[in-house]
Amino acid sequence: MVIPPPVKWPPRVREFLKPYILKMHFTNKFVSAQVIHSPSATVACSASSQEKALRSSMENTRDVAAAAKIGKILGERLLLKDIPAVSIFLKREQRYHGKVKAVIDSVREAGVKLL
Repeated sequence: MVIPPPVKWPPRVREFLKPYILKMHFTNKFVSAQVIHSPSATVACSASSQEKALRSSMENTRDVAAAAKIGKILGERLLLKDIPAVSIFLKREQRYHGKVKAVIDSVREAGVKLL
């Protein structure tokens, strides 16, 4: 099976498509967030409370404070990879409060523009 190369979109179309999407996942033990590059379907950047380096510095890996820290780290990693803006994808059951709000606000405070 031959996979065709990704399509090179003109800048105007690329801005319209909003290629970087922020997705969040919450379990009873951990918080994770990742930014996906939708045209190529690859993970551009991610952060999770399961990472060993982060787990030792957190008191709890599943509360709102952990979600805020994950958002801050994800925002810093996005800026290091020169990704200035992302759009947000919320599942049907996710509302803008609690952990979801903590992640989104922390990414915004880190300097990443949300579309």
